[in-house]
Amino acid sequence: MKRLSILILLVLSQLLAGFAFAQKGTIRGAIFDEKTGEPLFGVSVLVKETSTGAVTDFDGKFEIQVAPGAYTLQVSYISYSSIELTGVTVKDGDVEVINDLMMAEEASELETVTIAASAIRTTESALMSVKRNAANLIDGISASTFRQIGDGDAASAVKRVTGVSIEGGKYIYVRGLGDRYTKTVLNGVDIPGLDPDRNTIQMDIFPTNVIDNIIVSKSFTAELPADFTGGVVDIETKDFPEEKTMRLSLSGGINPSMHFNSNYLKYDGGKTDWLGFDDGTRAIPTEGYAVIPQYGDVVGNPNGPLGLQYQDILGSFNKTLGGYRSNSLMDMGVSFSLGNQIARSKATWGYNFAVTYKNETEFFQDAEYNLYAKPRDVKENELEALERQRGDYGVNNVLLGGLAGIALKTDNSKFKLNLMHLQNGESKAGQFNFINTNLGANFEATQYNLEYSQRGLTSILLGGTHYLNGRDWEVNWKIAPTRSTISDPDIRFTRFREPTNTVSTEVGLPARIWRDLKEYSIVGKLDVTRGISLFSREGKVRFGGNYVFKQRDFNIQSFQFATGNTVFTGDPNEILDDENLFAADNRNGVRYNADFIPINANEYQSIATNFAGYGSIEANPAHNLKAIVGLRVEKFNQYYTGTNQTGTIDYDLVEMLDDLDFFPTINLIYNLHEKQNLRFSASRTIARPSFKELSYAEILDPITGRTFIGGLYPETTNGGTEVLWDGNLVSTRVNNFDLRWEAFQDRGQMFSVSAFYKTFEKPIEMVQFLSDPGTFQPRNVGDGTVAGLEFEFRKSLKFIAPAFENFNWNTNVTITRSQIEMSESEYRSRQLTAREGQEIKDTRDMAGQAPYLINTGLSYNNYATGWEVGMFYNVQGSSLQYVGFGNRTDTYSVPFNSLNFNLNKTFGADERLQAGFGVQNILNSKKEYVYKSYEAEDQIFSSLSPGTKINFKLAFSF
Repeated sequence: MKRLSILILLVLSQLLAGFAFAQKGTIRGAIFDEKTGEPLFGVSVLVKETSTGAVTDFDGKFEIQVAPGAYTLQVSYISYSSIELTGVTVKDGDVEVINDLMMAEEASELETVTIAASAIRTTESALMSVKRNAANLIDGISASTFRQIGDGDAASAVKRVTGVSIEGGKYIYVRGLGDRYTKTVLNGVDIPGLDPDRNTIQMDIFPTNVIDNIIVSKSFTAELPADFTGGVVDIETKDFPEEKTMRLSLSGGINPSMHFNSNYLKYDGGKTDWLGFDDGTRAIPTEGYAVIPQYGDVVGNPNGPLGLQYQDILGSFNKTLGGYRSNSLMDMGVSFSLGNQIARSKATWGYNFAVTYKNETEFFQDAEYNLYAKPRDVKENELEALERQRGDYGVNNVLLGGLAGIALKTDNSKFKLNLMHLQNGESKAGQFNFINTNLGANFEATQYNLEYSQRGLTSILLGGTHYLNGRDWEVNWKIAPTRSTISDPDIRFTRFREPTNTVSTEVGLPARIWRDLKEYSIVGKLDVTRGISLFSREGKVRFGGNYVFKQRDFNIQSFQFATGNTVFTGDPNEILDDENLFAADNRNGVRYNADFIPINANEYQSIATNFAGYGSIEANPAHNLKAIVGLRVEKFNQYYTGTNQTGTIDYDLVEMLDDLDFFPTINLIYNLHEKQNLRFSASRTIARPSFKELSYAEILDPITGRTFIGGLYPETTNGGTEVLWDGNLVSTRVNNFDLRWEAFQDRGQMFSVSAFYKTFEKPIEMVQFLSDPGTFQPRNVGDGTVAGLEFEFRKSLKFIAPAFENFNWNTNVTITRSQIEMSESEYRSRQLTAREGQEIKDTRDMAGQAPYLINTGLSYNNYATGWEVGMFYNVQGSSLQYVGFGNRTDTYSVPFNSLNFNLNKTFGADERLQAGFGVQNILNSKKEYVYKSYEAEDQIFSSLSPGTKINFKLAFSF
């Protein structure tokens, strides 16, 4: 507590000092080993003119206080070539930052390298050295690159990494593999996102000025979590900012097809919607009732105690069931961040604070959600419509996030405390034309949707790094508790039968849904590294472990409203008018039925625990060969409390998964040349079902009409004699093999060629549930394989002519081929519904695996003038999303051709003012998924038009 009080006083003094006259300036820098990319400890940095200096700490960092002026720095270290840094200019009260200063082992004792400080101020050489010497296959992007390209958040920046794509502007996919096989960690620790069913967290919540680097590990080493296949994305936040920063950023966006549109659909919610949470306006009317009365309990005695309770609840439902047309506003955002480090005689303090607020509006016109199937006649190829839905819906999305970090560094230790809270609220209002042709006749209706979802995430990370016996031992520990909540209060779904304006079971009764999820997790992690000598060369031994505990409580309470003999005009907001409701004098009026009574399969509790331990050895058995061999052991258990839809199966904290797995890994790096490597990696990893997947839950998305069914629910046909799915959902084991050749050049230029091969044992895929159209279930399918090639180059166009020195061409391409051996039930279902002349093979594409991924961009960077301009293109090939079954055919994504333009300009010698302009989706591509079938025209599964968006931002550093 005393140290925290001291820190607060120091922070306040620093803020006040920022506005006062300063007598000195500061030189800060970081020094790395050019060969390994690791920070160098104990390097001497001397100011030639004053004969004062400093020695680097265990992070390779130094700080020197000097009077304003121009200086020369002399950098020296035993067995390394000395460096003389000229032209280091220090201004009154400012910090001059020398980034990524690389020292090479000396070739001769008298060698000295002279460098101009301005030439290395924005390089990415340290990250390139780390990549060149890393134990596993990694790619990444550093803080220096953020400054160059002007990206404001992590989502904008990370999509420039090889083999990485961003879905929905938020979520990472690596090598075209879906969310199930990609994992995101923050400072090396598991952290759930705003959607806890995803492995990846929203990347757009992290402003780049609090990030040190983003590393994407594409091959496995023993210290990494084993539940990934495509890649692990590690977001490392800054501990000690290089200089004092206070930054205010304003952003906005205009989409001509969505904003300032008078047809925008919305509805009135609570007074705090603009902050991302409901104020109680949407609270469930049954709250506080020990017993929820049903219509059958009170119809004979509406004036009895239970009948009066029933009528009280019925009258308390919010009467708004349809949205209204209004003018839509543009997107806007504001963020503020503050950071600095404070050096004292015995310790250095660092702090980072950031607050982000975004309010974004989307309006999708002519959105389509359809269901199609194969006709019964095998001679007919064209698909038949079961349901068609087309209309408009508006979305208002609010994100409020805060991040605070405090760090303390002594001579031998470093401590870090990070706190993060995210609050997200999303309001939707829709109106659709709905046609049901699945019941033998056409039923047409007008559909009204109102939804609100609020999500909260609070996470704490406490960690430390300690060096023992000099630098022989390195000990890292981390503890991270997290609380996640999701509440969908009062989802409203109404259909009026056309042209009669009646409510009928053929098109579905009005429904109200309340969903609540609470999840708690805690992660503890310990890593120990010891330097050793093996084969007469330096090596390392690593060992450690971690523990993860997660608990989820989930509940859905849904109501249906039968309307009796009430006559309507077609206005959804009149259904719950008081005169239409069930009462003593209107016993055949509108009433509710609580669908979750007496059995609620959507109420469950799940618990998961994961104990892990690992050990690895890094050695150099030959002069140019490095080998890293390791083994990780994980004991994973998952428990479930819940019931099925009929109540015939009732689990009380029953163990659903009991996995003890060994994950061996080997990484070999052969140094072909000083800046060329040949890499080989082999490992075993895993993909486990989520809490939601390993349940009996049935979760409806009212806007699309699609329903998720938990993997525990079995499916049979032919009177129950043929088992299509047995409900036994298990984990997926994955074997990974990687080979890469990489060559590194100056100024961050590089070229690499990679090949990878993966085998999947019982992968989990989303399969169409045959018994009910529009329902989908996670199932283990047959074994699969993925083989791919990956190309990357970063090249300056200076080779064309010196005038093109500031132009850079970055390209990465991933090409894959996937294959699944179908299960016996899936293969048989495809044979039974094959079209005439169609040959059914026993293999198909793997769901979620894109056949190709292309990221390319041409950029211009002039650091002297502050201009950065770039045109970037991204596309991901058509991939299987939902596996067909029986007469339900496969659903594929349509390639989305994303062409974006960015322009950034910094102003002034101190670069305090930055302006940005961008255009997204210049080609106006649509986001579509289609049904594909043998010699049939593709039919729309879903179609949205995101339009072209113009973004702008203005940022000022104080």
